[in-house]
Amino acid sequence: MMQQLDLFGGEPQQVAPAKPASAAQPVKDKNDDASAAALPPKGKKRGRKSLKELAGDPHVIQELEKMTLDKQYYSISEVAGMFRVNTSLVRYWENEFDILQPKKNRKGDRLFRQEDIQNLKLIYHLLRERKYTIEGAKQKLREDKRVASRNFEMVKSLQKVRQFLTELKDQL
Repeated sequence: MMQQLDLFGGEPQQVAPAKPASAAQPVKDKNDDASAAALPPKGKKRGRKSLKELAGDPHVIQELEKMTLDKQYYSISEVAGMFRVNTSLVRYWENEFDILQPKKNRKGDRLFRQEDIQNLKLIYHLLRERKYTIEGAKQKLREDKRVASRNFEMVKSLQKVRQFLTELKDQL
């Protein structure tokens, strides 16, 4: 037995001598445990979510409808959190769609009003739920924004009715 010195003032510990590695046992690198801990758990993927994964979360708009927008201005991080997207995507949508015109302060921070959030809901609906391309959504909004927003409102109200009916069915 050998004694191991503790440099931080603890008591010396008894350490068994190292055994030579046999052919039956695989040699384990001391970094194996660290690299295994750094990997994400199986089944979970790092990075950006695909459209299929996002399509599995259709309740974003419904949850936004339940939220009360009590503030006059919202930061880009708050808006991105509401829609469960990155802030870079919100900035990209701002550059691509003319209907998004958030205010900017002297520092250059984007401040979104409730009107901008309504427009973002419409854009989110067209892109993520109806699966339009960016160009298709732009064209749809250019042709007639009123028709697109009215259709969006109809879809929202029908979803509310469906949710009510499913809850009623579950109670029976």
